[in-house]
Amino acid sequence: MRPEPAISDHLAAACHGSAERSAWLVNLPVVLNELRNRWSLAPGEPLTGEEAKCAWVEPVVRRDGQPAVLKLGLPHMEAEQEIDALRFWAGDPSVFLYETDSCLNAMLLERCEPGSTLRARPEEEQDEVIARLLRRIWRIPPDPHPFRPLAEMTAHWIAEAMEDNPDSWPDAGLVREGLRIFEELPRTASRSVLLATDLHAGNVRAARREPWLIIDPKPFFGEPAYDATQHLMNCERRMRASPVDTVNRFADLLELDRERVKLWAFARCAFDSRDDDAHTLAIARMLRPD
Repeated sequence: MRPEPAISDHLAAACHGSAERSAWLVNLPVVLNELRNRWSLAPGEPLTGEEAKCAWVEPVVRRDGQPAVLKLGLPHMEAEQEIDALRFWAGDPSVFLYETDSCLNAMLLERCEPGSTLRARPEEEQDEVIARLLRRIWRIPPDPHPFRPLAEMTAHWIAEAMEDNPDSWPDAGLVREGLRIFEELPRTASRSVLLATDLHAGNVRAARREPWLIIDPKPFFGEPAYDATQHLMNCERRMRASPVDTVNRFADLLELDRERVKLWAFARCAFDSRDDDAHTLAIARMLRPD
C-alpha cells in the first residue's frame, strides 16, 4: 500500500471541531486506496494549498495514460450536489466528469492543463472571463431535478447567524438588515437558473479544450444576480475603493439588474461583517440600501 502524504494544515483545519468531518478524515486513506484500485489510477502529489481546504485533490494518471484529477469532497452543506451540477453542464464550460461515487462524494475529473488559475490575470480581465462563463452555465435543468433552491442556503446562513451572540457584532443593525435581505431576495426573484454560487478567479483554470474551465461548483437553483457575489467578494481592493462602481461594472457584463446585484453583495458583506472584519464592514456600509 502506498504511504499517504501528510494531511495538509488547510484540510485538517477544515475538519477540526466536526465529528462528521473528523470521521471522513480518518477513513480517507482507505477510501483513497479503494478508489485508486477501482479506477486504475497512478497517483501524484496531492494539492496542499488553500485551494484544497475542502477536499482531497490529487493529480492522477488513468490506465490509458490520460491525466485526470481525483477529488474527494469532505462533508459540506453547500457542495452536496457538485457531482449533479458537473453532470448537467457536461463540460460546457466546466471540467468533464469521468467517474463518480456519489456515496463517497468522489469524482474523477478532467485535468486542466496548463491549469493556472484566472487569479494570475488582471481583475478587469477576470470580470470579463467570469461573466462569460456565468452566462453560459445559467441554464434551467429539466424537471424533476435534484438541485436545492438558493433560499435553502440563505436560510442556512440566517440560522448560523442566529446562533451567534449579536452583542459581538460590530454593527448589529447592519447584520440584521443583511439577513432580512437574504430572506427577501429569493422570494422576489423573477428568474431562476442553476448557479455555481462559488465562482471566483481561483475556481477558473486555464485549459487546452477551452481557454478557461470552471471547477468546484457549489450548485443551487436560484437568481442569477446571486452568482455575481463570490467574484465581487474576492475583488477586495476595488470593492474597498469603489464598491458601487465595481458592482455596476460586473452587473453590466453579466447583463443583470444593477440593484439586484448590489442588494445581494450588500447582504453577503453584512453577513460576513459579523466576524469584525473592518474591510467587509466598510464595504457593507457603502452598499447599504437607502
